[in-house]
Amino acid sequence: MSRPGASPIPIAMNAIIHPFPPPAEAGTAPREAVVTFAGVEKTFRPRQDAPAVAALQGIDLSVMRGSILGVIGRSGAGKSTLIRLVNGLERPSAGRVTVDGTDITGLSERQLRAVRRRTGMIFQHFNLLSSRTVFDNIALPFEIAGTARAEIARRVDPLIELVGLGDKRNRYPAELSGGQKQRVGIARALATQPTILLSDEATSALDPETTRSILELLATVNRELGLTILLITHELAVVRSVATDVAVMDQGRIVEEGTALSVFSRPRHATTRSFLAGEGGWSLPAFLDGKLLAEPRPGAQAVMRIVFYGPHATDPVLSQLAREHLLDINIISGAVETIGGKPFGTLLVSLPGDARTLRETSAFLGARGLDTEVIGYVP
Repeated sequence: MSRPGASPIPIAMNAIIHPFPPPAEAGTAPREAVVTFAGVEKTFRPRQDAPAVAALQGIDLSVMRGSILGVIGRSGAGKSTLIRLVNGLERPSAGRVTVDGTDITGLSERQLRAVRRRTGMIFQHFNLLSSRTVFDNIALPFEIAGTARAEIARRVDPLIELVGLGDKRNRYPAELSGGQKQRVGIARALATQPTILLSDEATSALDPETTRSILELLATVNRELGLTILLITHELAVVRSVATDVAVMDQGRIVEEGTALSVFSRPRHATTRSFLAGEGGWSLPAFLDGKLLAEPRPGAQAVMRIVFYGPHATDPVLSQLAREHLLDINIISGAVETIGGKPFGTLLVSLPGDARTLRETSAFLGARGLDTEVIGYVP
C-alpha cells in the first residue's frame, strides 16, 4: 500500500526497491554529489571556416544524490548540451564531468558504455521501437546485455506494474497514448538500475493532465527508490511541481541555483524573474500596467510584494497586520502553491505609501520570516 500523498501507482513499491540503493534518511549523512560539472566549457564549430560558438561557459554544478535537479532555461540556453555531457554523448571542450565518482571526460567509447548503463535517459519523443511490444521495449537493455529470458521477465514485469501499464504488457506503441508511451520510456530507463535518471524535455509533447501524471510518477520514483533525477525543461510549472533543487541557465551559463524554494522565493537574476513574470504575485495586473510610479507622491499607495514561505507561510499574517496597525490593505493579485512539499505564496498588495507605514509593515512581516519588496507607487 502506498503511503499517504504518494501517487496512485498500482503496485507495492517494495516489489522493485531492491535493485536501487535505499533512500537516505534525512540528517543521517551529508549530501553527496552524483554528478559534478567543474569549469565545463563546450564550443561547437558549425563549419571549419566558421567561428566557434560557445554552448556552455564556466559551468560549475552538482547534482546531489536523491535530489530532483530541475535545469530551466529558454531554447538555446545550453540545457540539452549540458545533459548530453552526463552520458558522454557530448565531450566538454574544457573542464571535467564526474559521474558517480568517475571522471568521464577522457574515457574511451568502450568505457563510456559502462557509464551509460548506470545512466537512465527519457526523451521528449519517447524513442520506442514500433515493432516491439511494451514488454519487449523495456526488455531491450537486458537483451543487449545478454540476460537470460527468464531473468528478463522477472525484472521487466515489476517495472511494467510500477509505471501503471500492467494491462498494456503486450500492446504496441501505436496502440498507446503519449503518456503511456512515456511511461514505457521511464520503465526502460529504470531497467538498468541507473544511478541517475536524465529527463530531456520529457513532458514537452504531452498535454497538461498527462504531464501532471508523468511528473507524479517521477516524484514517486525519486521518493520511493531514492533515484536521483536531472530534469531539463523550459517550463516553469514542471520545475515547480517536482524539483527539489533548481539551476537557471541563460546563454550557456548557470545564472542562479539553489533549492527550489529559495530560488523561487528570492529570485536574484533577471532571467529567473522573467520566468516568474507571468505568475500571480509577480506580475502587475493589466489595470495597473503603466500606472506604477518609481517614487512616492503625497497620498499615493505603495505596491508591495510579499513572499510567504517557511513556518509562517499559512498564518493569517495580513489580518494580524491590519488589526494591529489599523491598516487598510488591498490584495491586488496573488498565488499560493506548494514547492518542494512546502507551502509557498506571493501576494501583491497596496497600502499607504508613507515611509513610517512601510517601515513598520516590513518589520512586522520580516519578524515572521516573510520577504517584502516595494515595487512602486500608484496615485
